[in-house]
Amino acid sequence: MTTSIPLSRRTLFGAATAGALATPFLMSRAAFAQSEPKADTMASPAGRTNSFKIGNFGVTVISDGIRIGEKPEETFGTNQTPEAVRDLLTANFLPTDKFVNGFSPTLIDTGSEVILFDTGMGEGGRAAGAGHLLEGISAAGYAPDQVSIVVLTHMHGDHIGGLMEGGAPAFKNARYVAGQTEFDFWKDEARVGTPAEGGHNGVLKNVVPLAEKMTFIGDGAEVVPGITAMAAFGHSPGHMVFKVESDGKGLVLTADTANHFVLSLQRPDWEVKFDMDKAKAAAARKKVFDMVATDRLPFVGYHMPFPAVGFIEKQDQGYRFVPETYQFEL
Repeated sequence: MTTSIPLSRRTLFGAATAGALATPFLMSRAAFAQSEPKADTMASPAGRTNSFKIGNFGVTVISDGIRIGEKPEETFGTNQTPEAVRDLLTANFLPTDKFVNGFSPTLIDTGSEVILFDTGMGEGGRAAGAGHLLEGISAAGYAPDQVSIVVLTHMHGDHIGGLMEGGAPAFKNARYVAGQTEFDFWKDEARVGTPAEGGHNGVLKNVVPLAEKMTFIGDGAEVVPGITAMAAFGHSPGHMVFKVESDGKGLVLTADTANHFVLSLQRPDWEVKFDMDKAKAAAARKKVFDMVATDRLPFVGYHMPFPAVGFIEKQDQGYRFVPETYQFEL
């Protein structure tokens, strides 16, 4: 297998940037389907990939799918007035009545390992237009059996949904890496009877069966040489981001630290409905994106508009998202 990843550039970038992105999907397939808008508001971006190099590492961001939601002010800026949320959207040429949830796992080929970060919605999301990770892996020139490590940034349903396929591991030759704090929280029977029960059940179904093949890590742990974990707790109890370094080049996988490229970045103190500890999540946004901006690093955001890669500039009360264009093509 070649150590490079075939270049498959993005399509429909303008359409993807017409909204914003986030939700942990701690719900059943039926509940997910019931929460969806009508089918004519859905898109199925099967096979869309965004491939580039970071040093000697090949990186491919894969679109698992998108979902269009309504009433952005009920998800983002929940500690603000609805008018403030709408005003910021309008100032950024975005609609005020709808937003886009996107899901973008990342595949990194180091030359000796093929590492998948998060697994999308999986088969449980396909009826609603998501769950296209396996198609994207194929479009990038890989097979699921070639994935040697699966890393979970956290254990919300839109990140662990693709671990299983038809009741069996989707990546049968892989070992797994996950945060100890995150796993301990979600597997705990104390979640039963609480709002976290749905997430607990998802972890019992998709993660616990793989636990014997998992390495549980904490802040600063090395996944492989050049890829290091960094605690960014708040969105979930053990949410982690990952710093990637190869041949003097860097990249940060920010997972769900920011869930909207405008509302979460331009106003990092604004609360997000699905951030489980909202104060910690805001602190994590500032910590992570101060680093990304100061070091001028590219980042992949799981819920950023596909192709989900960009840069950060400090601006006013927060940050400005600068989408990647041709930086990796030269």
